[in-house]
Parts: sequence; structure tokens; C-alpha cells
Amino acid sequence: MNDARKFGSRRHLLMAGAGLLGAAAINAGWPVQAAEAQSQEQKAGKSMKTFLIHIFTGPENPTTAALGFLVALSALKAGHKVDVFLAGDGAVLIGDQVIDTLEGKGTGKLAAHYRGLVDGGARFYVSGLSAKARGMTDNDLAGKPAEFALPDVLVRLAAEADVVLTY
Repeated sequence: MNDARKFGSRRHLLMAGAGLLGAAAINAGWPVQAAEAQSQEQKAGKSMKTFLIHIFTGPENPTTAALGFLVALSALKAGHKVDVFLAGDGAVLIGDQVIDTLEGKGTGKLAAHYRGLVDGGARFYVSGLSAKARGMTDNDLAGKPAEFALPDVLVRLAAEADVVLTY
């Protein structure tokens, strides 16, 4: 069986590969090295990229959900601009209870990644349709650098981004 059929689609194969690379990088201590190397490249005149991290995995898969936030934080620490779009089951990841309790196996605590993203100036967009279907309200976004958005915003962000990653 070829890899595409094993994972169901090329997108899932790409996501699986990114997840394996991310796990290998964490275990090998690569994120710090990569961030340092990229920071040096930027000092040497390399341009900042815009990353869109689209997370549609929810708390039912905490490892993948936390990995999306970890990768977003890694891009931010490397000096890139980061937008995070939460959709589908991932919409609830912005909720206080989920932020405070979710922890992935080998991908860390969502709370630490979220706070790092907020402190670094990342912007969060939450699918309004997904949020409404899951009972979320404006109170869930109160005091957070986040806003409800429709699919046209996701399309615009993807078109403007240099790098789009999905989890």
C-alpha cells in the first residue's frame, strides 16, 4: 500500500510527516538550534515570513492540537509573523478551561504555548461557524487577541501567507 492510501490523502501524509519531524526535533533539541539559526539568518538580511497555522484538531487529540501551537510558537520565536486560525473541533482550543488543561504527549502544555504566542504578538482567528456550532460566545474570546471569522478570512490569510501549516 502506498503512503497516500495509508494516510488517506496527501494532506494527511504531509501532516503526519510534519508531526514526525516536529516530534524528532523536540527529542533532539532542534527547536532551539533552528530558532537560533533562523534568527542569525534574519540578522544577515533574510526577510521575515508570514505563517498561517490552521488548527482544526480539537481536545480529543491533545498531542496534535498542542503541536500546532508549538509550531506556531517556534515560528514566532524565529522572528516570523504568525496568525493562528482555529476551526472545526479546534475552535474550542481558545477556551480558558481547554487552554489551562490540555497537554500533548511530547508536544507540551497548551497554556505555555498560548501565552508565548500572545506575548509575542500572534493573532488568533476562530471560525465563527465552528464556534457557534459548539456553543461558544463572545465571552470565550474576551480579553484575548482573538476574533471570530468566517471562511473568507481564512482564504485571505492563506493567500497572504508565505507558509501555511495545518494540524
